Amino acid sequence: MLKQRRMAAEQIAGALFEAEAAIDAALAKTAHLTGVMPSLRKMAGASALVGQDAVERASQAILALAEARRAIVETHKELSVAQGQVGLGAVALGDPGDKPPATAALDRGGRRLREVRVA
Repeated sequence: MLKQRRMAAEQIAGALFEAEAAIDAALAKTAHLTGVMPSLRKMAGASALVGQDAVERASQAILALAEARRAIVETHKELSVAQGQVGLGAVALGDPGDKPPATAALDRGGRRLREVRVA
């Protein structure tokens, strides 16, 4: 039974990492598109009015992708909880750089705290 749970967890982890990478790639590509439109418009000698709606729509897409990224990160956290619930809490899945250690202290904003050496 443990073998089946581990195999399922590995498949879920693989799908999760693919989804995270896809959202990150889409976010980066959409941000690039949003960034080049104004500079290329200027280089073409077009009025600032040209393409304004497209810039606004691309900016909205970035916001939607950022929200999707937050949702997939929350999914990752929930799956980490589920991993423990099925008895696989001690099993490492994926690359160790994929998430911070569970023991890391967090500030109120959810960011990891680090120790500062006093002089």
